[in-house]
Amino acid sequence: MFQLLLIMIYLAFISLGLPDSLLGSAWPSMYREFSVPVSYAGGISMIIAVGTIVSSLQSDRLTKRFGTGKVTAVSVLMTAAALFGFSVSHSYAALCLWAVPYGLGAGSVDASLNNYVALHYASRHMSWLHCMWGVGASLGPYIMGYALTGGRSWNMGYRYIAFLQILLTAVLFLSLPLWKKQGTNDAAQSGPESGGQSLSLRQVIKIPGAREVMVTFFCYCALEQTAGLWASSYLVLCRGLSAETAAGFASLFFIGITAGRALGGFLTMKLSDTQMIRLGQGVILLGVVLLLLPFGSAGALAGLIFVGLGCAPIYPSVIHSTPAHFGADKSQAMIGAQMASAYAGTCFMPPIFGFIANHIGVFLFPVYLFAILVLMAVMHEWMLRKITGDF
Repeated sequence: MFQLLLIMIYLAFISLGLPDSLLGSAWPSMYREFSVPVSYAGGISMIIAVGTIVSSLQSDRLTKRFGTGKVTAVSVLMTAAALFGFSVSHSYAALCLWAVPYGLGAGSVDASLNNYVALHYASRHMSWLHCMWGVGASLGPYIMGYALTGGRSWNMGYRYIAFLQILLTAVLFLSLPLWKKQGTNDAAQSGPESGGQSLSLRQVIKIPGAREVMVTFFCYCALEQTAGLWASSYLVLCRGLSAETAAGFASLFFIGITAGRALGGFLTMKLSDTQMIRLGQGVILLGVVLLLLPFGSAGALAGLIFVGLGCAPIYPSVIHSTPAHFGADKSQAMIGAQMASAYAGTCFMPPIFGFIANHIGVFLFPVYLFAILVLMAVMHEWMLRKITGDF
């Protein structure tokens, strides 16, 4: 029964990734239909991000009251409804309206599921589950492309994903009894999700090491999203590659993350979460150095792959180590705060680099990544010093 539940969680992680890349792949068709500037995609993304931050911060209270199974099922239902709403929208204002439940649903399920896996499963499953998110994120644009090349509109692409989410919602509701079955293994903790008092953000911040790990998460997602958004522009404007070649190279960053998480699941059998995080940071540093050095397109290619591979273990390892570092009774609140910090990094840091690139130059791309990486590493080590003395 416990393994059947694990399969359900894997499916839920794929569903988390499915809609994440839809807006980017569909927007070139959408903004013309709505007669709005291409930059208006940022408004929708901001609304979604704010929703995810709000729901992540509420995940501790919701999960302790209703349990992970119900929160997951209802959150996926909200996401499915929002995606269907996107598919029937005929104005930019309608998209903004549907972006609210989209963000609220995504944040709750992300925080709640990550905490459940951190409590009840070994580190390898956390890595592989986030690899499944990458699979979903890769499938989303493919499904949208299938709709567009098949003579259908972007609406049908959203509708296809909405139907998949509705199907998953039905399966999740049918599987609710499974969530009451709690297995034990080397990663399990006692006193899971239902007991204890929920913590406010103010109470979470007062926990030793909390602020440091929140900044770590902020920096990680800032680095990942900045690299994903600006890699192509850097390759075109600073390395002289064509737009088509640069797009292909930039995709290797995401391939590196997905492949790295698949490989990372096996490495976690030998390495601790802290060792995986440090390994990832070291590989990112290697990638940034290759981007800085004048090795031509081959160096840029290798640099992006290494940055992606280095990013792979950090997110799942920080999440999985949360119960061990802060206690099972506080892990849901901590993970919710970490997720909120992650979405804040995703929301603000890539546009800040855009401002820098516009006023100084996109050549600062590797330097910007390096600065974020240094802050992330310092904050993670400071957090360890506060709570474990692990050096």
